[in-house]
Amino acid sequence: MRQLLTRVFGSRNERLVRSYGRAVRAARELEPQIKSLSDEALRAKTDEFRRRLKEGATVDDLLPEAFAVVREAA
Repeated sequence: MRQLLTRVFGSRNERLVRSYGRAVRAARELEPQIKSLSDEALRAKTDEFRRRLKEGATVDDLLPEAFAVVREAA
């Protein structure tokens, strides 16, 4: 039974990789608008992320945008 479920849904690691893949694709879609930000605007994103978290956003909500900002800053 367990093997059948693993075949249908994948292993835990496969599911994690799929979810990370979705976050990476979403971050790639944000690349044009993030690339256009100045260095100062990129730094300001940190405060924006903190504010949004306080307002109830989840880390999962912010993850693609945060990943895109970090990638651009690097």
